[in-house]
Amino acid sequence: MIHPRERENALLLGIDTCGVAGSVALARVQDGRMIVLGESSLASRECAAGLVPAIAGLLRQSNCTMGMLDGVVVVHGPGSFTGIRVGVATAKGLVKARALPLLAISRLAILAAAGGTDCAALDAWRGQIFVGQRTADGWQERLVTAGEFRVAENSLLLPERVAVCEESVAQLLEALAEESRVVRVAAPGAVQALEFTQQRWLAGEWDDASALDGHYLRGTERGTESELNRGMEARAATARNAE
Repeated sequence: MIHPRERENALLLGIDTCGVAGSVALARVQDGRMIVLGESSLASRECAAGLVPAIAGLLRQSNCTMGMLDGVVVVHGPGSFTGIRVGVATAKGLVKARALPLLAISRLAILAAAGGTDCAALDAWRGQIFVGQRTADGWQERLVTAGEFRVAENSLLLPERVAVCEESVAQLLEALAEESRVVRVAAPGAVQALEFTQQRWLAGEWDDASALDGHYLRGTERGTESELNRGMEARAATARNAE
């Protein structure tokens, strides 16, 4: 366990492979802030084969090594099924070798924070939308159909301001309500994930890596085991132990 005083100089790796494009970032905690040291992007189709090499390359560019990492932050969904599994499995593999702390965060929560809103929406394909919203009962997320957005009396699904990063979702919301309700922001990535989890890291509010799974918001995908998952964990652990 990392001593509270050591959390201030921690070197953290951020991983986000949930969207159309993936990214990894490296940051150091200094004076209560996340100081970004570098970031690397990769296309979603390259995530399975390219994520671990991208992490290694980012560390080299920043004159760091795997052995210098103090923790890992991973965006565990919702989003691309394959992307989620690749990112989560890699993060778990990296922390397993040295029992490093792991923080998992929802992409919807990061998106809402980026837009300064209490609600965010992402395209879930198949005629569906991922929605995250801050309510009196706390932060809640759900999977809804595009048709459900058109139910006027369902005010919970149509709040005052909604953060979006995809034009498909923006156009749907603008067709249902005033344009001013839609807050367009750039798609969040690993840098935003690191910044968003800063306070959790400093407070030591880490997740149980052994119990962590993808955050799919789809019942049929929750808990699905795959060769990809086991392979990515093994690949990441091998890279970590090669130090």
